[in-house]
Amino acid sequence: MPATGEREDPFLAFRFQVRMDGDALGGFSEVTGLSAEVEVQEVPEGGVNTFVHKLPGRARFGNLTLRRGLASTAMWEWFAQIVSGDIVRKTVVVELLSPDGGATPVRWVFDSAFPSRWTGPELKAEQSNVAVEAIEICHHGFLVES
Repeated sequence: MPATGEREDPFLAFRFQVRMDGDALGGFSEVTGLSAEVEVQEVPEGGVNTFVHKLPGRARFGNLTLRRGLASTAMWEWFAQIVSGDIVRKTVVVELLSPDGGATPVRWVFDSAFPSRWTGPELKAEQSNVAVEAIEICHHGFLVES
């Protein structure tokens, strides 16, 4: 806990990097799907009408979606392996970086990950937008490290 008069600023969401099996994948513009929830089972008890018991059930984790400017075919190649039946699971790590770029205050580690959806860029001749690809990744859950 900081001393009186000191403050801890929240981490900035725009400084992050993505690694796959330890290798940096290049710059991503967006990472979404960092979510987890526990299913709740409601169990009514006979004779007790003032409340219902709520018990924790299974944990569920959202799919991770990565978006980046299309610079190589690496993400498509991984997806194409899955489509062809060659199931290649990898460890994907999302690292939040400190403002100076030195430390990694928070890291999310996704185990046994594989792509379940790839979306290519929208190509429009009248615009000068960056060609963006997105890949949705399934996993067996994640760990948060600090």
